[in-house]
This record gives sequence, structure tokens and C-alpha cells, in this order.
Amino acid sequence: MRKLKPVLFLVLASLVSIPALAQGKIAVVDLGAAIFGSDLAQKRQTELQARSEYASLQAKYDSTVADINALQKEAESKRLTWSESEAADYQKRMEYLRADIELTARKLESEVRSLQNSIINELQPKAQEALQELVEQEGVTVLLRSEAVLMANPEFNLTPKLTERLNQKSQ
Repeated sequence: MRKLKPVLFLVLASLVSIPALAQGKIAVVDLGAAIFGSDLAQKRQTELQARSEYASLQAKYDSTVADINALQKEAESKRLTWSESEAADYQKRMEYLRADIELTARKLESEVRSLQNSIINELQPKAQEALQELVEQEGVTVLLRSEAVLMANPEFNLTPKLTERLNQKSQ
């Protein structure tokens, strides 16, 4: 009987809380999607892509990809006729190109991460404020992160409304 008491208490507590939960409104939000979907974040991303340093890094990355593809096609068609020194030269050129593309990719990723951090630092306080207002306006009693929800009706998703409100606050 002693072991049964905690289980009974848990079942009763669950039954009591279900009606209370049913009277409130549950909503889902993806704060990151709202922030990065905002007009200001989109504008900043466009500005980054237009900057000459970023554009030249992207052009270098694309050029290196094209060089790798061309070298691979050449290897496919001529590999059987290569001498050992030609095969070694191919391997060396591919290693250089791979090193170049990895370095360029890291630089691009660093630029994007830096921009993302700047956007989050700038918009997160406004997003939190907008979310609080939205929760009060919508009468939400339970707010869940979208990552924690397996399935939800789209009408419970506040992310588009939050993005819209964030756009208004950022103007």
C-alpha cells in the first residue's frame, strides 16, 4: 500500500492539472526563426553578401570548386595513361585545392557566424519584448519551444506573428 500512495498521488495530480491546462492556451514559437526571418536580419544578410570581402571569398570558393571539378574530370578521362609522376602531381594539386577550399569555407563560416551573433545581440531584447506582448495579447498560458514539440496545429505557432511584431519594433 505504501508503494501505491505516490503513484496514486501522481495520477490524481495529473487529473487535477489537465482541466486547468485545458482552460489555458498553449502556443509554440521558434525564436531563432522569428529573429532571422525578420526584415532587419534579411537586410543584414544581404549587406554581408554585397560586401567586397565576402563577395571575393565566395568567388574564390566557387572558383576552387570549379577547379576541383575540372581536375576530377581530367583525372577520370586520363588517369589510366598517367605516369607515376603525373599521378603524384594530380594528388598534390588536389590536396592544395582541398586545403584552399577548406580555408575559404572556414572564413565564410566565420563571417556568417559573426553576422548571426551581431543580429542576435541586436534583436534578441526586442524579440523577447515582442514575445511577451504577444503572449499577453493572445492569452497564452503555456509557451513551448518549437524544437520541443513533435507536432502542433499551425494555428498554435506564434512564430509568424512574432516575426511581424519584431519587424514593427525594428523600424
